[in-house]
Amino acid sequence: MLRIGPHNLRNPIVLAPMAGVTDLPFRELAWELGAGAVVTEMTSAKPELWDTALSRERRAMPRDAGPRIIQVAGSDAPMIGDAVRRAEQSGAEIVDINMGCPAKKVCRQLAGSALLADEALVGRILDAAVRATSLPVTLKMRTGSTPQQRNGVRIARLAEAAGVASLAVHGRTRSCRFVGRVEYQTIAEIKRAVSVPVFANGDIDSYASAVAVLRCTGADGLLIGRAALGAPWLPGDIAIGLAMGRAPVARGPVEVLGIAARHLQRLHEFYGERRALGIARKHVKSYLERLGLSRVRIQAFTRLETAVAQHDFVARLLTTPMAARVPASREDEAA
Repeated sequence: MLRIGPHNLRNPIVLAPMAGVTDLPFRELAWELGAGAVVTEMTSAKPELWDTALSRERRAMPRDAGPRIIQVAGSDAPMIGDAVRRAEQSGAEIVDINMGCPAKKVCRQLAGSALLADEALVGRILDAAVRATSLPVTLKMRTGSTPQQRNGVRIARLAEAAGVASLAVHGRTRSCRFVGRVEYQTIAEIKRAVSVPVFANGDIDSYASAVAVLRCTGADGLLIGRAALGAPWLPGDIAIGLAMGRAPVARGPVEVLGIAARHLQRLHEFYGERRALGIARKHVKSYLERLGLSRVRIQAFTRLETAVAQHDFVARLLTTPMAARVPASREDEAA
């Protein structure tokens, strides 16, 4: 069983934190559907932003979905230390430091993956984070700043020396963002360079790709990111497959629509109708695309302007013959 500090993960397949995606309703579903752990959306370490309504929403944690992991981001070492203490006071059991986000808005603040270009600053931030708490501190990172400065191994060693309890490594550099091939070999080099658990991340979208990445990298676990959009069951299903040694049974369209309906309900309960309408369009669209609905039908959903209309749309799909025919995953069919 994979262990981070004193905490045993129920399995090694974790839902990656994704700003604007893995909110509380999403994380609740992913946990209920078998993810080994879930991590909050990134919260800014800036004290003036910590207690805003938006930051509190991002830090909201599912009940009984342990260990409770709060992710923080910033570029100032003392500020990160203070944020780690506040995260502990907010109920965190593990605090994750974000040095993996490639978003321009974050990198312009010299936070996220922009930090990887300054190894001395990385060391100061991680030292401050670890000294601020008795909780395990973990690090989300990339393979380096640019393909010409692929310093992930040095960053990993710095992190281990600072006392970081585990690493999650996205297999691209900051400048590559999400474009190009994932450098699983670099993740393998990082795994060989440190003794703490290493999670591999990047383009893992199926049981087959999970097996291949684990074999290539030797990683202790996996972080599942963008592929879980419209598929909050993916981390749990990969974990089931790894435990069985074969691809899990595909989820049928009726089951997928049932999960989409649950997700939709929770979005409206959490955000209220006005805010949930737009957020639900993004999430439910992903489910509908996965089911192979036509662009016209998906656009029809995105134009709906009331909670009742959104719920009715999904409910009608559940009662149509289409729901019993359309496969949930082309890859699952092939498997």
